[in-house]
Amino acid sequence: MSHLPPALPARTAPPECLAELAALVGDRLATGTAIREQHGKDESFHVAFPPDAVVFATSTEEVSAVVKICARYGTPVIPFGTGTSLEGHIAALQGGICIDVSRMNAVLEVRPEDLDCTVQAGVTRKQLNEFIRDTGLFFPIDPGADASIGGMTATRASGTNAVRYGTMRENVLALTVVLCDGRVIRTSRRARKSAAGYDLTRLFVGSEGTLGIITEVTLRLYGIPETISAAVCPFPGVEEAVNTVIATIQSSIPVARVEFLDALQMKAINAYSKLSHAETPTLFFEFHGSPAGVQEQVEMVQALAADHGGTDFQWANAPEERARLWDARHKAYYAGLGLRPGCSGFSSDVCVPISRLADCIVETRADLDASGLLCPIVGHVGDGNFHVLFIVNPDDPKELETALALNDRLVQRALSMDGTCTGEHGVGYGKMEFLETEHGDALDVMRAIKKALDPANLLNPGKIVRL
Repeated sequence: MSHLPPALPARTAPPECLAELAALVGDRLATGTAIREQHGKDESFHVAFPPDAVVFATSTEEVSAVVKICARYGTPVIPFGTGTSLEGHIAALQGGICIDVSRMNAVLEVRPEDLDCTVQAGVTRKQLNEFIRDTGLFFPIDPGADASIGGMTATRASGTNAVRYGTMRENVLALTVVLCDGRVIRTSRRARKSAAGYDLTRLFVGSEGTLGIITEVTLRLYGIPETISAAVCPFPGVEEAVNTVIATIQSSIPVARVEFLDALQMKAINAYSKLSHAETPTLFFEFHGSPAGVQEQVEMVQALAADHGGTDFQWANAPEERARLWDARHKAYYAGLGLRPGCSGFSSDVCVPISRLADCIVETRADLDASGLLCPIVGHVGDGNFHVLFIVNPDDPKELETALALNDRLVQRALSMDGTCTGEHGVGYGKMEFLETEHGDALDVMRAIKKALDPANLLNPGKIVRL
């Protein structure tokens, strides 16, 4: 099963470049086949493109030195965090050097009084939350995978908590970035607001390594909620479940998480996680706040659910019950694959205005059912974002062709509703073809920014925009 990008000319790292890198980092330059292949493949179905070598960097200064060497030889540079991206983001399409920042995993400073912290790019979200647990604070962005903070920033990640806490866009205060010529800049100070110049922080958040290499990130933190409660509610149909979410958001009820799982996905997680939920369209909720506040939120949502046909509203208050519930949700991908053992899957996502969410999911579900493929739907529906998992036989090219056609129609459907081709997966090379439809002439502005900041197209070439 494969999905190839347009052919690009190779720009293989010359021996002189590799020799200088070896002199700089010693045995932290790896050229073995297995390591290179690992660093050219993310968790998607897209074809892998291994780099010529991998540098395991340990500091911003070292990343800068590596980039300067590569720039002298015209060698592309591709940053790597944990490899959990989903649209071919880390493929070395023209060869070059992969800079692995996983050893840059220090929490540099935590400032509880300011509710912020600064970390190196290789720190993962779970590592950060474990480190700050004793401060009474937490970092809420949860894309499911234990991704690196640098990678989450580069792809503008979000996840299950985004409906209340926002995405990486809202939670990154400042960045340290290495530019294409090795210069190091800091995009902002730590003030919570500023009107001083262009917003460079937002420019690099979501740039996927195409404008600069993120080496340090300053993040917002939040107090751990006094009370956390979760609930599960099945519905007779997709529209009833999604309309409950719309009513909840329009009522300004501050739910922390609200996840949609269709009937097929509920069947999958019941089998995979040994649960016994009704196999109908279902919503998973989580509520954060004071005991009285959480109680009020739950009662309001329960009433809205009942108005839309949700009659079996079940609480999950104990920590172990909540953990089991959300563990099942986070394993939805693997549960879906369990529906067809031996098959492969790829996940796609779109996001639409919440008022069009029910229409988009209902139309998508009908399209998927007519195709004959098994394709469960899950979604962070509180902000209009949902995912389709296409499960196909890797030895049947026709199934892949069908899945790709379904994905094309999914994206075009979302765009026709003034939505976006990706709510959180990002572009990589997998969704570049949709950007012209989505952005029109604005895509030329993106190209102009890319050319201004990376005129030789050395930084993660072949992603987001084509030059």
